[in-house]
Amino acid sequence: MTPQRLAPNLVDHFYAGGARIAALRGIATTSPRQPEEWVGATVPRTGDNVVGLARTEDGALLRDLVAADPAGWRGVGSWPGIADSDTGLLLKLLDAGQRLPVHVHPDRRFAASHLGCPYGKTEAWYVLDADPGAVVHLGWREDVDPDELVRGREAQDGDWMLARMHRLEVRPGDGILVPAGFVHAIGAGVFVAEVQEPSDFSILLEWSVTTSGRDDSHLGLGFERAMQAVSHRAVSDEMLATLVRDGHPPERASAPQPCLPGGADPFFRLDRVAPSEPVPMTAGFAVLIVLEGVGRITGSGTETVGRGETWVVPAGFGDWTVDGDVSVLVARPGAGWPADLGGPR
Repeated sequence: MTPQRLAPNLVDHFYAGGARIAALRGIATTSPRQPEEWVGATVPRTGDNVVGLARTEDGALLRDLVAADPAGWRGVGSWPGIADSDTGLLLKLLDAGQRLPVHVHPDRRFAASHLGCPYGKTEAWYVLDADPGAVVHLGWREDVDPDELVRGREAQDGDWMLARMHRLEVRPGDGILVPAGFVHAIGAGVFVAEVQEPSDFSILLEWSVTTSGRDDSHLGLGFERAMQAVSHRAVSDEMLATLVRDGHPPERASAPQPCLPGGADPFFRLDRVAPSEPVPMTAGFAVLIVLEGVGRITGSGTETVGRGETWVVPAGFGDWTVDGDVSVLVARPGAGWPADLGGPR
């Protein structure tokens, strides 16, 4: 099996952005609100059957290719509780042209109970670029009273929420893990590669800064139930430190350089590969974003990759290497996937 280069896959959204994605990918946006590209996605936007799904350059849906040969693409055949097209991760490019709303994603237990899905939406951000002084907000600084939070939500008092959250100034190379249940918001001027569980579940606590409304903000569950997915507990400084990796990897290295804190590994993995010599990678499904330069990926064959391209690598490509004057992000499923979702058939 051979890696496949992907077609551009910009997604229109309720917030502004997209210029940095277009610059990296060498493409044009068609709207000021195309702040995301879904890279290698085999799951669509919530409420849609097609939007978000990745296609190869020849127009084939990646979802269909994986479903037709799950063992060849992901290294494991049919598995209980997940579709044959499931690859265990979703990778995005996200360019925030405005501050995103304060929001929360459910965890796996809540999603299984209320949304009929084995995945929550733990996610992580690897900062590719950021305006000077740009920030993200993550977790409460102190415990928040549930009733006060409901009042703040209904008043759409984003300032009240942000004042109670940790504020982190970010720079290129930072990696930040966002556990499900934690309130968060990406600030304007931040460009990230976002890797996450393969779902599109968001509970908006602050919809007034977007084109969405209250009725679009609780996953169709009603807020009384949706708020059960929201943590009201403080994130201590010690815990926060475990969620942030000041990566800033060396310019060149002989091994993959982890981009994220170790706590991300059960959910997904993201490495930067900038070879000083050929860098070996273990066989398995992977999604690539080429950040700089030109190089080669070599397994059962060889493909040339260049800046701005996105690729998917099937497990059937075998063990492979990256070499050349190139910098590549490599996203892979969690270290225990899919065994942590249930036993094999």
